[in-house]
Amino acid sequence: MKEFVKTKLIFITGGVLSSLGKGVAAAAIGALLEARGLRITFQKLDPYINVDPGTMNPFQHGEVFVTEDGAETDLDLGHYERYTTVTLGQENNFTSGRIYHNVITKERRGDYLGGTVQVIPHVTDEIKQAIRQIAPTVDVAIIEIGGTVGDIESLPFLEAIRQLKGDLGKDNVCYIHLTLVPFIKTAGEVKTKPTQHSVKELRTVGIQPNLLLCRTEKLLSKDIKAKIALFCNVEPEAVITAQDVDNIYEIPLLLHQEGLDERIVEVLNIWTRQPQLEPWQELVSRIKHPKDRVEIGIVGKYVDLRESYKSLHEALVHGGLANEVQVALTYIDSEKVEREGAEGLLGHLHGILVPGGFGVRGVEGKIQAIRYAREHRIPYFGICFGMQLAVIEFARHLAGIPAATSEEFDPEAADPVIYLMREWYDYRRDAIIRRDRESEKGGTMRLGAYPCVLKEESLAGRAYRQSQIMERHRHRYEFNNDYREKLSAAGLAITGTSPNGELVEIVEIKDHPWFLGCQFHPEFKSGPMDPHPLFRDYIRAALEYKQSHVNPDEEI
Repeated sequence: MKEFVKTKLIFITGGVLSSLGKGVAAAAIGALLEARGLRITFQKLDPYINVDPGTMNPFQHGEVFVTEDGAETDLDLGHYERYTTVTLGQENNFTSGRIYHNVITKERRGDYLGGTVQVIPHVTDEIKQAIRQIAPTVDVAIIEIGGTVGDIESLPFLEAIRQLKGDLGKDNVCYIHLTLVPFIKTAGEVKTKPTQHSVKELRTVGIQPNLLLCRTEKLLSKDIKAKIALFCNVEPEAVITAQDVDNIYEIPLLLHQEGLDERIVEVLNIWTRQPQLEPWQELVSRIKHPKDRVEIGIVGKYVDLRESYKSLHEALVHGGLANEVQVALTYIDSEKVEREGAEGLLGHLHGILVPGGFGVRGVEGKIQAIRYAREHRIPYFGICFGMQLAVIEFARHLAGIPAATSEEFDPEAADPVIYLMREWYDYRRDAIIRRDRESEKGGTMRLGAYPCVLKEESLAGRAYRQSQIMERHRHRYEFNNDYREKLSAAGLAITGTSPNGELVEIVEIKDHPWFLGCQFHPEFKSGPMDPHPLFRDYIRAALEYKQSHVNPDEEI
């Protein structure tokens, strides 16, 4: 007997190779379904054994996206939130590690009554339970399976989603497979064989895709679509071109032109209105027709892998959209700044930004960049680690504390203006938190959304236009209040704190056109339709800096 189902499920799998864009495809599908008036949610199922990506190297995994409730999740959840109105959390990202941890915990507790615990049914049942619990209050849940079909780690997830079609009925489940149709320049044609083999692999585990998203450089002809349909056992209308684009915010419109959302509602037997895509059309028009251009330098240590700063990159683009300017991003290795100095690397920029990060490597280069921005009155934005280093730079060069540093770099430092706060009130847990350097790394982190009270007459106060905000955090060290009076007397303005005044959240420099450091990560709450206030105002300041420094004989 089939289960009673209120929520329809869309499963997105990938084939041929990784990094084809399943996350963006899932987000774009969510945008299209929201435009049709449907309530949606998302889930990412990752096959790796780590419980979450929180301790994984950004070079391997890219950015860690932090949710409102403090979950450290896959970067694809950032795409989901940026493209739609959803707010995601702990239950929207499961890994093999988390699934197996739950199963083993139940086994140790005796929940399986002494039975032999196996991948089928125990692990697959745990996966199905994780999927079911996100779905009750929405019309459609979009679930992305990480990795590539054929990976040994993903087999339990594929088996679980195969079973769900039998559990729920064919009208309640839609399988979408994203694959590659490469264009071979020497032959002058596209090749369908990788897609054929990928779908064959998927069918081997018992899943027949309803729709194929074919990632390609060129629009697929009717003949190519018919060939793919024939060999993959789908209708030609089910073969959708997922063409490469210059800007990822064009993807919902292109997929709609290919008829993807229409095919999905047919498969799931849903009635909806026609999609209202005018906001997306206006957005793409603003992207393609900027009125000016600014160049922002991001000084970090993960610059060789742009995925490490995915949300930051997009938030800066959103700030440009709010000001009708194109934002050109220059990623600058902070260790190179240490070796070569700031002038030659940063002198041409209209804004300088130091993002979040951990560890001592490259720190002095970042501090040099901050000093350069301060002394040359270039708009500066410091996020999390970038705020802490701005405090250190100010303390060293303006407040008469030459040995100022962080306990993260030197646990025995004489002047730790940034330190591990041993005791503080946690607003999210309504509890006093005590921690030291021996605590588990996760236990010493401040994660998720926390309140911040703003000073009205400040850059932050003017940006937000409200007295209290909620922003997401991911950090371990804090501003040391023992130095608060001395730094304030030297001109460092503390313009945002926790409601009890204990935790410093925002610092500014009073006599600088735009110099702001925040302890939180505002990039996690920015979207193309709703740019974050700080990024909006930062890009505006960069534009004003450019316009005030332009050579009258040069064209703008």
